[in-house]
Amino acid sequence: MMTMSQKILAAHCGRKEVRAGELVMASLDLVLGNDITAPVAIREFGKFGRSGVFDKGKVALVPDHFAPNKDIKAATQCAAMRAFAREQGVANYFEVGHDCGVEHALLPEKGLVTAGDLVIGADSHTCTYGALGVFSTGIGSTDMACGMAMGKTWFRVPDAIKVVLSGRPRRHVGGKDLVLHLIGSIGVDGARYMSLEFTGSGVAALTMDDRFTVANMAIEAGAKNGIFPVDDATRRFLAEAGAKPPVVFEADPDASYARTMEIDLSSLEPTVAFPHLPSNVRTVAQALGVEIDQVFIGSCTNGRIGDLRIAAEVLRGRKVHPRVRCIVIPATQKVWLQALDEGLLRVFAEAGCVVSTPTCGPCLGGHMGILADGERCVSTSNRNFVGRMGHPGSEVYLASPAVAASSAVAGRICLLD
Repeated sequence: MMTMSQKILAAHCGRKEVRAGELVMASLDLVLGNDITAPVAIREFGKFGRSGVFDKGKVALVPDHFAPNKDIKAATQCAAMRAFAREQGVANYFEVGHDCGVEHALLPEKGLVTAGDLVIGADSHTCTYGALGVFSTGIGSTDMACGMAMGKTWFRVPDAIKVVLSGRPRRHVGGKDLVLHLIGSIGVDGARYMSLEFTGSGVAALTMDDRFTVANMAIEAGAKNGIFPVDDATRRFLAEAGAKPPVVFEADPDASYARTMEIDLSSLEPTVAFPHLPSNVRTVAQALGVEIDQVFIGSCTNGRIGDLRIAAEVLRGRKVHPRVRCIVIPATQKVWLQALDEGLLRVFAEAGCVVSTPTCGPCLGGHMGILADGERCVSTSNRNFVGRMGHPGSEVYLASPAVAASSAVAGRICLLD
């Protein structure tokens, strides 16, 4: 009577069964940190009395938030992580420009996570890997230190919400619209410390990019993790990424859920989250006329090649509104090169966009797109809290790549044909 997530936890703590609410100690397949969170974990690591990390191949360190370094403090953070990676012989350290990128796009691309894995990361959007049938969740830096030292950490086994998907999304409706609709329905704490488990015939209608977007934003509903079943699309992605063979877990037919929701994908409309919560959603039709100053297309939510193709389709042959700054940031070096090969970067440049090297950058108000007081930004990222991208008086509107690109052209929130 276990959910998919509960089965993965049970397997990793050597038990036949776990129940919601139990505290368990489970073995880890991967421990992740970035240039903000890893330096804290590195300082705590020494307190465990271990000479080395538990497994050099199961720790991943990615400088992406303030990298390329924006100032001396950022450079110091990255230097600390770089030195630790060399000292420990960490196999999965990804330097800027050397096949690097935004961590939650990079790790799946590199085949470092696979179905059935248990992954923790000192970043809240580690839940992204649930798109591949992985139990992955964000933790704090001290728990990251424990994970690097011991190869284990504790979990409270989560209850779950079952989300049954049916139908097929319409043109220009995708994963971002689905997850914003879901968060708008249940609120930013509607799935607090629960698994969002997606199932139903509609899953097959979602691309892998769609699924990554949905799983990425599970945390915005308060969820411990989001997770999708493993199907042919998942297997193809894993095979192309060179991941280890998947271990497939399926929920028991009689698994217990705190709640079941049904969503017909064909009924969804292009959706925007207004300031200052991802749950403050409206359809694009309800948002028409909101004038903007900036558009950001990228991040671990919507910076993959499929996202850039959608944005380029809208921008091709058009110009960004003269009042608007449009920033496009491919999520990884591989995506950047693929966009180059497909001519997408030329489309963006000719439209009047700024195209950057892979970085989290503006998503967290880090650099390369900070907002001034009173400015409004349509962003394909995952959060729109007060001051998220700059001044507390600025506003962030979350949307899909199609809506973001359309808004860049019009100078206001809209969706162009």
